[in-house]
Amino acid sequence: MTPLPTDTPYWNPRTETMPREELARWQWRKLRRALEHAEHSPFWRERLPKGIASLEEYTERVPLVYKSDLIAAQQAEPAPYGTIPSTDPALAVRYHQTSGTSGNPPFRTFDTARDWTWAVDMWCTALYGAGVRAGQRGCVAFGYGLFMGYWGMHYALERMGSMVVPVGSMDSRSRVRLLVDQRIDVLGCTPTYAMRLVETAREMGVDLAAEANVRIVVTGAEPRPDSTARAIADAFGARVYNFAGMTELATVFMFECPARAGSCHIIEPGVIEEVLHPVTREPVGYGEQGVRVMTALGREGIQIFRYWTDDLVVKRPWHECGCGRNWDWYDGGILGRTDDMRKIRGISVTPVMIEDIMRGFDQVSEYQTVLRTVRGLDTVVVRVEPRPVPAARRSEQAELCARISAEMKRQLGLRPEVELADPGSLPRFEVKAARFHDERAG
Repeated sequence: MTPLPTDTPYWNPRTETMPREELARWQWRKLRRALEHAEHSPFWRERLPKGIASLEEYTERVPLVYKSDLIAAQQAEPAPYGTIPSTDPALAVRYHQTSGTSGNPPFRTFDTARDWTWAVDMWCTALYGAGVRAGQRGCVAFGYGLFMGYWGMHYALERMGSMVVPVGSMDSRSRVRLLVDQRIDVLGCTPTYAMRLVETAREMGVDLAAEANVRIVVTGAEPRPDSTARAIADAFGARVYNFAGMTELATVFMFECPARAGSCHIIEPGVIEEVLHPVTREPVGYGEQGVRVMTALGREGIQIFRYWTDDLVVKRPWHECGCGRNWDWYDGGILGRTDDMRKIRGISVTPVMIEDIMRGFDQVSEYQTVLRTVRGLDTVVVRVEPRPVPAARRSEQAELCARISAEMKRQLGLRPEVELADPGSLPRFEVKAARFHDERAG
């Protein structure tokens, strides 16, 4: 077990500050062992070339793998993992699967005891970097289901010496009361659910910033704009940090650094992260947007090599953040996903772009975006659930629709149809939000 740090900002001082040349050697040693171990996997044995002698040769010779490849391999015998495992599944101590929000079959995965020890340490690295310390009280607000979600955060808090207050079966009102009564210091949840807690607290007459004790909010599992982070920070009176992980990795791979807002350090001793052009699949440089391709360096059960994630990112060099870590970082974290992007009358639209605009309207309690074909034209329809107002101010709601439409036209170049929804009629989300629905034919 990693010892608890006392006088350092780093959970793993050696790996977080080692020179880049040493880090590359570290990654190559771990990758070489991972490639050797992958010989036990029928799936990877067929895909991985023999005789890879360097990191550079690895990225040149190993083909990209896509989620469809992994799902197809899991349809083979033996069920439920198919030909992918590199270790006997009988050694598993945990089971998880992807959320399936894309409409595709879920990807099933397991962790051995060694896998889980590594995964939790990755979480400890991220949480400690965000300022979490022993003795604090943590609350992980999610359903503790099959989705990997925040399982790792729960166990990392325990390893770090923090107390975890379980809330898996509670509704939002009960969770708000617990945040106040138990003086919770650290909250982990999706940004969407953090906003749901804010809304619920307002309905209860609770001022979270004044009455609760939350100082750190760890958000992840979905892209979110800065406007959402600011709204969460203001409502809780807390620092909000952007984390990201993947079920395919079994843990987090990046965390936002307190030293520079938006600098989401890649935990490079545990992963190799490439950024490729979404069309040409060629590497892009620092400051250029591309798709992240991930290789996991710490797992023995389900291994992942050069996985095309569909996550859009912009990588920046390590030295542009002043925290002392020699790890590259993603500017703003995950900016969106290529599989979420839709073309509307020639304009590319993503859920994050819509959310960034909607968070500018405090009168909106919840919203939903629908893409439809109306009179032969692609049309954005935004269903808006306004906050309750006195009868004398109902006319403001009609004005709200017009203002939202005008703002989207200004920022996106598209004028949507905006519809009012009844209070409480739109869905709320605890895990990944699904506010973006494409109902167009084809």
